[in-house]
Amino acid sequence: MKLQNKVLIVDDSELNRSLLADMLRDEYEILEADNGLQAVKLLEFHQFEISLVLLDIVMPEMDGFEVLAMMNKNKWIERIPVIIISAETTASYIDAAYDLGATEYVNRPFDPKTIRRRVSNTIMLYSKQKFLENAVTEQVLEKEKSNLIMVEVLSHIVEFRNGESGMHVLNIRTITEMLLKQLCALSSQYRYLQSQILLISNASSLHDIGKISIAEQILNKPGKLTFEEYEKIKEHSGIGANMLEKTRYYPNEEIVRIARDICRWHHERYDGKGYPDGLAGDEIPIEAQVVSLADVYDALTHKRVYKEAYSHQKAFEMIYSGQCGAFNPLLLQCLKDIGPMLERELKHRSLGYVTKEEIKEITRTILQSGEASNRTLALLEQERIKYQFIAEMSKEILFEYTYPTDILTLSEEGAVQLGLPEIIVNLKEDRLFQQVMKAEDYQDLRNKLRCASPSKPTISENYCLCVKGQWRWYKIIARPLWLGNNTNAVTGAIGKCTDIHAEITELELLKKTAHIDDVTGLYRRNFARTKIREILEKEYSSNKKYALMLFDLDFFKNANDLYGHMFGDQVLREAAQKVQKSVRNSDIIARIGGDEFLIFVEYKNDITPVAERIFQSIGGMYQDFYIRASMGVSLAPTHAAEYEDLFHCADQALYAAKHKGRNCYCIYDNSMDSFLSVLSEETPYEEKMR
Repeated sequence: MKLQNKVLIVDDSELNRSLLADMLRDEYEILEADNGLQAVKLLEFHQFEISLVLLDIVMPEMDGFEVLAMMNKNKWIERIPVIIISAETTASYIDAAYDLGATEYVNRPFDPKTIRRRVSNTIMLYSKQKFLENAVTEQVLEKEKSNLIMVEVLSHIVEFRNGESGMHVLNIRTITEMLLKQLCALSSQYRYLQSQILLISNASSLHDIGKISIAEQILNKPGKLTFEEYEKIKEHSGIGANMLEKTRYYPNEEIVRIARDICRWHHERYDGKGYPDGLAGDEIPIEAQVVSLADVYDALTHKRVYKEAYSHQKAFEMIYSGQCGAFNPLLLQCLKDIGPMLERELKHRSLGYVTKEEIKEITRTILQSGEASNRTLALLEQERIKYQFIAEMSKEILFEYTYPTDILTLSEEGAVQLGLPEIIVNLKEDRLFQQVMKAEDYQDLRNKLRCASPSKPTISENYCLCVKGQWRWYKIIARPLWLGNNTNAVTGAIGKCTDIHAEITELELLKKTAHIDDVTGLYRRNFARTKIREILEKEYSSNKKYALMLFDLDFFKNANDLYGHMFGDQVLREAAQKVQKSVRNSDIIARIGGDEFLIFVEYKNDITPVAERIFQSIGGMYQDFYIRASMGVSLAPTHAAEYEDLFHCADQALYAAKHKGRNCYCIYDNSMDSFLSVLSEETPYEEKMR
C-alpha cells in the first residue's frame, strides 16, 4: 500500500542512506539519491509528492548547498522542508544551510529517536501550514466570489438600462487589472499599487453606477445628444460618488473610497478639460485615470446604440491620435505594452477569473507578513535589492556570487561570452576560472566588495580578463549583499561585467544619436548651429551663397488643444518630412523649438524660387488639421556673415511674415529692424508670445 508521505534521502554514502531508511521505512515511503543531481531530478518528478528531504552537504556531482540553491530557484523550498544531516560542524556551514532555507540541521552521529521525532515534527508542521493555507484560501476565494457576484449584479443593472453588453463590467475589470500590473512593472512610483490591484479592479465595476438615476431615453438615445442631454449625462459621475459617500454600511472601507474616487473622476482628462471638477495631470487619482482609459477602449471596441464597434487596431489609432481624450503618457505606454495580449485576455476571461492559485499567493503573503522574523525580513529585503539591481542592468554578463559556498553563477549569455560554465563551485580552486581572471585581481575585487558600505554599495573597477584565449579589458560593476545593513554579514555579491571596447563603441553610437530630435528625426538646435558656424567660417572668403530660413507652424497650439499632444507630435513629424523632401541631403534642417524649425541651404543665383519651393512644401492637410507656416529668410553674406547675426535677421523676417497675416514668407531687408522695434512696443503681450 502506498504511504501518504514520501521522504527523499540524499547522501553519497549508501550505508548512511540505508541506516536512515531503516529508521523511517515503517512510517514513510523512501526515495534515495546518491548525489545532488539525482536529488534534483527526483524533486522535479515527485515535487508534489515529497513531504521532506534529508540532505547531506558534502557530495560529488552537486553538493547539498547547490541542491538547496536549486530548490530556492524552483520555489520547491516553499512547500518541501529540508533537514540537513551532516558531519560538518563548522558554523559557516550551518549558517549557510539555514540561509538557503534548511529547516533543521542535525549533526552526525545522531540518535535514531531524535531523527524520527524531528522528521515527524517537521512533516506535521508543514502539513498544518498547508491545511491552514488551503482553508484560508478557500474562505478568501469564496468571499471573493461573493463580492464579485454582488458587485456585478449591481453593475449589470446599470448596464442593461444603458443598453450595453453584459460583459462591459468584466472587460473594464480585466483591462484595469492588466494596466495596473503593467504600470507597477513599468514605474517604481506606482509599485505601491501592487497589493491593491484586485481591490481597484473590483471597485472599477461601479464606475458608472450613477447612471441608474439617468433617464433611459437619454441613456439609450441612438442619435447625437443635445447640449442639455449631454449635461444631464455628465451628472452621473457626481451622483455615483454621492451614492457611495452616503452609504450606510462600511463608508470607511478602502474599496468604498476607491470606488467613490473612480465614480467621480473617471471622466476627468489629463489636460484638465474633463468633468466634473476639471482636474488635470496627477491631480486625478491614478485608479480613476486607469479606469478612464479602460472605459474608452472597451467603449470603442463594442457596439453601442449610437455607434458600431471599432476594431482593436482602429481603437488604438483613435486613442493615440487624441480623438478620445487626453491620457497620462505613462498609461498610454502601458496600454501599448499590453496591446498584443489584450484581445486574447478579454476573450478568455470569465466570471471565475480570480484563480485559486492567485488567492493562495495572497493568503501566503498574509500568513507570513505578521510572523516573519527579523532574519527572514532581512533576507527578503536582500532578495528585493538583488532583483531590483539585476533588472536595472542591460543584457550583458550578469553574475551572482555566494560567499559561504564560494559559488559563482553566471547568466546564460555571460557564460557563453566568457567561455565558462553557468555554475562554478569552489571558485578559488576552479582551473577554468583561474585561466580567465588573475588571482590578484580576484582578491582585489573581493576586498573592494568587503569595503563597500550601505551608503556607497556599488563598486566599479577595470580588470583584464582572458576570454577565449585573448586578454581584454572589462569593467566590473558589483555590489555586496548583506543581512539588513550589517556589513559584517556579507552573504554574496551581484553585478555585471562589460567589455570596455564594446562599451566605447556603444558610447560612440550614443554620441552620434544625441544630436537628433527624438520627435522629428531632425538635427537639434545646438548641433545645427555648430555645423552652420563651421560652414560659414570655412567658406568666408569664397563666393558661395547661403540662406538661413526660420519657420514655425501657424496656430499649432490648436493641434495640441483640440487633438492632444500625441497628435501634435504627428503634425510636427509630417511637417519635417515634407521639408526634407524639398531640400538636398547636404542641406541642414533642425527643430529648434516646439514648432520652430531652421533650414540652411546653399543657392546659386536667386533665392526666391528656392524659398518659394520650400515654403510651398510645408503646407497641406494632415487628417483634419490644416498645416500652415510663416517663414523668414536671411542671406549670407548679403545680410550677415556670422551665424548669430544671420539668425537674428531671419528671425526679424519671420516676425514680419507674421505681421502680414501669417501663411507667408519674407526675405529680410534693413527696413525690418526699425519696423519691428515699433511693432514690439505696440503688439499685445499675447501676440508677442505667439
